[in-house]
Amino acid sequence: MSADSSAATEETDSQPNVVVIFTDDQGYGDVGCFGSPDIRTPNMDRMATEGAKFTSAYVPAPICTPSRAGLLTGCYPQRVGLPDVLFPNSETGLAPAEVTLGDLFDKQGYATCCIGKWHLGDRNAFLPTNHGFDEYFGIPYSNDMRPNNIHGKDKHPPLPVLRDTEVVERGPDQRTLTQRYTEKAVDFIEDNQDDSFFCYLAHTMPHVPLYASEEFEDTSARGLYGDVIEELDRSVGRILDTLDRLGIDDETLVIFTSDNGPWLEMGASSGSSGPLRGGKHSTWEGGVRVPMIARWPGEIPDGSVCTELFTMMDMLPTFANLLDADDALPDDRTIDGTDATDLFLHPEAATAPTDYFYYYYQDDLEAVRDAEGHKLHFDDGALYDLRTDVGEERGLEPEKHAATVERLRDAAMAFDAELDQHARGPGRIDADN
Repeated sequence: MSADSSAATEETDSQPNVVVIFTDDQGYGDVGCFGSPDIRTPNMDRMATEGAKFTSAYVPAPICTPSRAGLLTGCYPQRVGLPDVLFPNSETGLAPAEVTLGDLFDKQGYATCCIGKWHLGDRNAFLPTNHGFDEYFGIPYSNDMRPNNIHGKDKHPPLPVLRDTEVVERGPDQRTLTQRYTEKAVDFIEDNQDDSFFCYLAHTMPHVPLYASEEFEDTSARGLYGDVIEELDRSVGRILDTLDRLGIDDETLVIFTSDNGPWLEMGASSGSSGPLRGGKHSTWEGGVRVPMIARWPGEIPDGSVCTELFTMMDMLPTFANLLDADDALPDDRTIDGTDATDLFLHPEAATAPTDYFYYYYQDDLEAVRDAEGHKLHFDDGALYDLRTDVGEERGLEPEKHAATVERLRDAAMAFDAELDQHARGPGRIDADN
């Protein structure tokens, strides 16, 4: 732990409850406080007013499974053997030996619950209850997937709903999922209000096919997609109102973010990247830079904006520091994330805890950026300054920035070689079951 991180921990009054809200395919431009012109998100906006908005927050992949692997393990998904999307009945998944956010909180005596989309393997060995979560309720993969390893093309694929490891329902009415997940989260918080808890609420929406409840359908100016986001916003409001009603608002850190950028190929059913270029499946900024808001009354300054580089892999070491549980992190393997406590407690004054972010798509390293905002794409050698060109529209002349290009390239090649040498691989049912 750095000296700055230790000081940051000493400034907090207590080890917080934590709620992480993770939506699916929601774009950078799909939140009011991030510039959405036609989707109403008063509760997400309230979080920003009463907390911090992170404008340079990144997921480690522009697709579902690897993004979630990075969030939960603090590692690039290639390191844990999950660089691509898993399909139903896959023989691989998140290895039980990996230390996850669930494991971290569980070892500190927290009640832990995973709700919603898991997508890190649907065999028992890979499910949340084998990764530190006391409870699980949700669907184990994307809502457009059939159980026979192909994408479903109908609007009502026979999705399984799991409680812990048991299938309790098939073919749920997807119009009810956001509400059901929210009710489960509220119940979990109420049940554990006198104890410490960690709730990972991973919504199915707004992944296609889109579904909103009858109450929200045809109510937004942005069509069905807007309806879905506005219902998700109400879910955020329900969480915040529950914490306030129970008198544990000041004791709880709530983080809202998305798993990757919008699926632009879906047309009107997709979201917006706002000022960013590209979306899901790409390593342009719109694919991996996501909206993120953090709220912890009394600890995170109201209305602050953090422009520093932050990655979802930083969650694991940051929470370990906030819980004074750095010794709970494994010392026999590489964790790619870095403690970013200072960014949460001093979002406008602290500096990024990491020097570089590497943009992978599946197994391919496609780009790299540094903490100052220089980004180099490897396919065409284009160099951008994200501080003045977040939309990646005006490439810099490489010959005028040769030293920067060389530094970025050298850092990326060294990291990629290290990652390839020390990748741990996924869990496999023949070994783990």
